[in-house]
Amino acid sequence: MQNITNKLIEWYSLHKRNLPWRETRNPYAIWVSEIILQQTRVNQGLGYYLKFMETFPDIHTLAAAPMDQLLKVWQGLGYYTRARNMHFTAQDIVQNYNGIFPNSYKDLIKLKGIGDYTASAIASISFKEPSPVLDGNVFRVIARIYGISESTQSAQGKKNFKGVLTKLIPHDKPGVFNQAIMEFGALQCTPKNPLCEECIFKSSCFALNNNLIDDLPRKKVKVKQTKRYFNFLHILYNDSTFVEQRTENDIWKLLYQFPLIETSSDYSLNELEKTNLWKQIFNNIKPQINLNYSEKKHQLSHQKLYVKFYEIRINTLNSYINKNFRKVSFRELENLGIPILLENYLADFNK
Repeated sequence: MQNITNKLIEWYSLHKRNLPWRETRNPYAIWVSEIILQQTRVNQGLGYYLKFMETFPDIHTLAAAPMDQLLKVWQGLGYYTRARNMHFTAQDIVQNYNGIFPNSYKDLIKLKGIGDYTASAIASISFKEPSPVLDGNVFRVIARIYGISESTQSAQGKKNFKGVLTKLIPHDKPGVFNQAIMEFGALQCTPKNPLCEECIFKSSCFALNNNLIDDLPRKKVKVKQTKRYFNFLHILYNDSTFVEQRTENDIWKLLYQFPLIETSSDYSLNELEKTNLWKQIFNNIKPQINLNYSEKKHQLSHQKLYVKFYEIRINTLNSYINKNFRKVSFRELENLGIPILLENYLADFNK
């Protein structure tokens, strides 16, 4: 066990990437990096991290920030629940912990949006608590080296992986070890085409020596994809357009979007005009519709979106539009948090 630990830490000292969150033990900076890097690759997340830390340099700044500003900075990262939870937790820490991060795993994990992995990362890196992290990279490295075939998604599987790591993690360098094993999984023991021939564990790796590299860790069950059909109405009125804020517990909560008609299948324009919502929006109005609508597909973790954007110009307003939508100038729209799907559409539209 000790030999594996020392080899990983030595490998890390030679091969680690120079990343800003590795130059600090500030729990706020570590927390921001770990939340951003959930569901996000390092090369994509780095720019967001730098922008986030520039805009919200400390827990007090984040806690005091308007939610719209936070969502605008987060725009494009997806999984917006992460950002909303960060805002809540920042306010919680300021109000109930005097603005000071809890310094133990058991207290960190009580905070909203901080699970086992993030609590372990902060506790080990910032406070030297020997709490091992479990993420996809770590599961892969341990499963292959030790030949663990249990599902990484089962409670018993996670318990067994944690047991192995608890024996491996050194009490004097827990943060370095956690970063080392994650980095090893990211750069060396990759999901596809791992660099086995130059691996420091090639002589002792169970998966390599038993031709099980592609079988470990045990794959999780594929999540069924839900298909959804979105019809966005880009309504133009003089120099303004209209938006609504998503408030339901659904994708993109609290982000802004054009008026949306969601349908059960792919509707033609003729079918769309027969829906009750279309009739309400354009009651007593003769909309001028650009028939060259924009059509896109958008993949989320559990959903596949089939999206159409209709460019519609109107010369008058009615009570439904005034009551249900927010009229904004194009300059105002640039400052609102919107889904990346809409941002890409607007980039094309503005050309």
